Amino acid sequence: MTRHLRLGINIDHIATVRNARGGDHPDPLRAARLAVAAHADGITAHLREDRRHIRDRDIDLLRAEIALPLNMEMAATPEMMAIALRHRPHAVCLVPERRAEVTTEGGLDVAAGRDHLAPIIHALTDAGIRVSLFIDPDPRQLDAARALRAPVVELHTGAYANAAPGPDCDAELARLVAAAAHAEAIGLECHAGHGLRYDNVAPVAAISSLHELNIGHFLIGEAIFVGLEAAIRHMRILMDQARAPGVSRR
Repeated sequence: MTRHLRLGINIDHIATVRNARGGDHPDPLRAARLAVAAHADGITAHLREDRRHIRDRDIDLLRAEIALPLNMEMAATPEMMAIALRHRPHAVCLVPERRAEVTTEGGLDVAAGRDHLAPIIHALTDAGIRVSLFIDPDPRQLDAARALRAPVVELHTGAYANAAPGPDCDAELARLVAAAAHAEAIGLECHAGHGLRYDNVAPVAAISSLHELNIGHFLIGEAIFVGLEAAIRHMRILMDQARAPGVSRR
């Protein structure tokens, strides 16, 4: 039986547009409601330290008014841990964060950061929050995540998404396939995301050991032309087709 591949919708860039002019429009909560209508499986929102898009009140409203699981992306800092412990989202995804970056540029170095990450992971887990670590598709990082008892990893798909079609792209896809298989073998639930689009999602969605894809920027951009609900529904179709019986599994 083919596992259902969950689709999490990242609504950060609705807030980016709102913040460009100030005020309350467009509303990330409305985007989350459209994602519910389009049968998304979860909502992802990254509360950055500089609050460049999602703000604290957005987390308040999403937690209170959206029934879908909320995946709160955040840096591994005391401030963010306190916010997560106050709101108790379904899941927290710990991500690297640098003030100067335009978007998340790579995965956490879990292997080097064990001493810093361990107390945060343990505090969140003890509060009943499912912890995910956003990492590059590297066996060393997967093993470090397992050693820290984080139940979930999310593979950074940026290198795959940015690679030119051909050998480079094939090599990056192979890294994702191998990493997802290794995650499954050592008992980690494996997710993936970053830079996924209509034209590149199918090979990733076909990786049978993946449980969830988190997609945001492309869908928010596509929504300008076709509407957010239609954009999400089309992504869902492409993911389902990649998992359909008879499609080659990796």
